[in-house]
Parts: sequence; C-alpha cells; structure tokens
Amino acid sequence: MKILVTGGAGFIGSNFIRHMLARHPSYTIINFDTLTYAGNLENLKDITDKPTYQFVRGDIRDQKAVGDLLAGGIDAIINFAAESHVDRSIDNAAVFVETNVLGTQVLLDAALRHKVPLYVQISTDEVYGSLGAEGLFTEQTPLAPNSPYSASKTSADLFVRAYHETFGLKTLITRCSNNYGPYQFPEKLIPLFITNALADAQLPLYGDGLNVRDWIYVEDHCSAIDAVLHHGSSGEVYNIGGNAEKTNREITSVILQQLQKPDSLIKQVADRPGHDRRYAIDNTKIKQELGWKPTYNFDDGMRATIQWYLDNQPWWERVKSGEYKEFYARWYEQR
Repeated sequence: MKILVTGGAGFIGSNFIRHMLARHPSYTIINFDTLTYAGNLENLKDITDKPTYQFVRGDIRDQKAVGDLLAGGIDAIINFAAESHVDRSIDNAAVFVETNVLGTQVLLDAALRHKVPLYVQISTDEVYGSLGAEGLFTEQTPLAPNSPYSASKTSADLFVRAYHETFGLKTLITRCSNNYGPYQFPEKLIPLFITNALADAQLPLYGDGLNVRDWIYVEDHCSAIDAVLHHGSSGEVYNIGGNAEKTNREITSVILQQLQKPDSLIKQVADRPGHDRRYAIDNTKIKQELGWKPTYNFDDGMRATIQWYLDNQPWWERVKSGEYKEFYARWYEQR
C-alpha cells in the first residue's frame, strides 16, 4: 500500500508515520508537509533514511503540487494537515479557513481526479461543541463548534461527507479526544506545562482550571487510525477516545507532582473566550465494529510522556526558542 500522509511532520502525523512503518514495513509512506511553525523534521529524523519513507515539502492548498503527487499513484490519503491551536484561531481565523477548509477541498478534488481509492480525514471531538456535566459525544451528536478552529474542522468534515454523498468518493472521518505524548509542540497544555515546570517557569492555567477533557496517548490514537484505515466502512465517522476524563487542574497537579515542583508555579490567567467546558468521547462504535481499544491508561501514558520530555530536553528547547526551524531547514537542504 502506498499512502500519502499530509501534515506528517507534526505531532500526531509523525507518530502515525512511525507507527505505520513499524507495523506495516512493506507500505510506502509519503509525508507531505509545508513545515509551518508546528512542523518539525526532527520528529522523524530516525526514519528519514528508510527506503519506504519519502518527505515532500508542499502545501495542501497547492493544487498543482497535490496533483503531481497523486499522479504517481496513491492508495490512500490520510489528512492530518491542519492549523490546530484554538488560541491562534481566535487571533487569526483566516489561516484556519484557508488550511483546514480550502486545503481539505483541494485534497478531495485531487482524490477524485486521480481516482484515489480512499480518503481519511483526521478530525477532532471539538466539532461537537461542549458537554454539560453528564453525557458523551457519539457519532450522532449534532455538530456545534464554538471556536474558529473547531468551526473550520467542522466545515472540512462536511466537505468530506459531501464528496462521499455527491461523488461516491470512499471516505472515512475520525474524531479524537485530546492527545498527549512524544513530539507534541509545546503550545498545548501538557507539553507546555511539563517544559515550563522543568525550567521553573510559570504554568498559565485558564480560569478555574476545571475544564474537562478526555485524554488519549498518541500511540493509541495512531493504532485506532490504523484500524479505521484497514477496516472502516466507507462514509462512516469513528470517535476515538481514551476514557480518561481529567480537569486541567488535575493535569497540572500530576505534572508538578511527578516533577517534584511546587504549586507556586501555577498562575491562574483569564479564561479563553468561548472556552468549552467539557469534552468526553463515547468510543463504543470503534470498539464494537473494529475491535480497537486503548492500551495505555492515563497514569502510564503521563509517566512515559514526562520521561520523554526529560530525556529530550534539547528537542523542546530548540522548539521553544524557534531555533529548530533554521537548524533543520539547513539540515534538510544539505541532504
């Protein structure tokens, strides 16, 4: 199988590529990434020389570049490429529309033209909006996005649905809860708080810290996408969750305790506009239909994550300083 992975230099995409090359060594993986601020070739430095892996720098909004890639024959497109940080979408929604909506539409059009057998859209539970104290998001939950980011992902999902219904394109959509693990860009809660705590810097906790998220270790997310890719039913949506609901305050406490840092590092800051109160995923469908289930419990996943950041301090220091962009641009050009 020859797979085009868009956004493969990012956090989840790079972990997925590594997962696929390990589980399916005969597959060919093409990583198509524009290398925005969150795309980092160092995330895949250890597999760069594998004969079944290829990196191509490019933008999913570029019709010619996408078409040229697909002209060589592709068995599946898996679209991870997205602007994904809610705060950034509040500051500048336009780039989220351009990448997440227009970019998805360009990929879908190209998939039709080049008769790609399967298109997989990597979405998010944020398209469902916010839950109250009870209940879980199912695949039938109405879409009710509350941020420009989640609105752009919802729009992309609807384009995927439309191309399936109108043109018969074989599509799949996955909607996952919050991920954590190695190589996550330290603007997100867990890596930001781990790296700040290691540097004895403040941990900016939004509002009362009681917003709830369902957390999943990134390797479990990757194995779920693998299952959907191989066994999912065309036109379907699959929710992926880790069954680990935690408040942001609980996450903060776990990090400080494991790193033996004081609570005085916590700095409560004004809440984010439109901050969803609770997300929680019902993953019954993917369990029953595809036989998938998470293998990491939250405590084990957090220990592994914290240890990774302890063991890879040069990586996150380069990322947080911005040095990695120049360093790895030179490294890439020299190859």
